[in-house]
Amino acid sequence: MARILLSDDDAMVRDLFERVLAAGGHQVFIAQDGQEALAWAETSGPFDVLVTDVHMPGIDGITLAKALTAKQPGLKILLMSGFPEQLHRGKAEIPGHVETLTKPCSIDDIRARIKALTG
Repeated sequence: MARILLSDDDAMVRDLFERVLAAGGHQVFIAQDGQEALAWAETSGPFDVLVTDVHMPGIDGITLAKALTAKQPGLKILLMSGFPEQLHRGKAEIPGHVETLTKPCSIDDIRARIKALTG
């Protein structure tokens, strides 16, 4: 299964996604913000998928995705946000395979987007 880097500043969202992704057999690395995600990428990368909230303090999800895809072309991205306009902007700015997910979402939505990214 996939090695997934999950970055979200909301602990409840991180916990939910971690449980769903791990139950799907994926290896999940958790970051509470963009800075911690960059550190994970340096020490534990490469990853197959980055799952990130768009709106986070410090390094936002779009900036994070751009930085990681520059270092790891082919990294697949799942952008999440409660604001659909942020998702459309992010998808247009990030190269490669980018999926989007509007929060709140269901467990089935999470699984479907991850399957679209991992095959």
